Amino acid sequence: MLFNYNIEPKCAYCHYATDLGFGEVICIRRGIMSDSWYCGAFRYEPTKRLPHVSPGLKASGLSDEDFSL
Repeated sequence: MLFNYNIEPKCAYCHYATDLGFGEVICIRRGIMSDSWYCGAFRYEPTKRLPHVSPGLKASGLSDEDFSL
């Protein structure tokens, strides 16, 4: 769930942080931090969180009979 507000806090999802890559973010309040850490100023920003990728459909083992009623 992308907009679930009961997530584990991380600087990677914080409103005040900007991703630098290599597991680091730059925070307006604290400077360069690890993306897995968080502080008391954490404010969840749902648009920074990437949802899990759904598994793809394996179409190679399907036939026309699988799609008929």
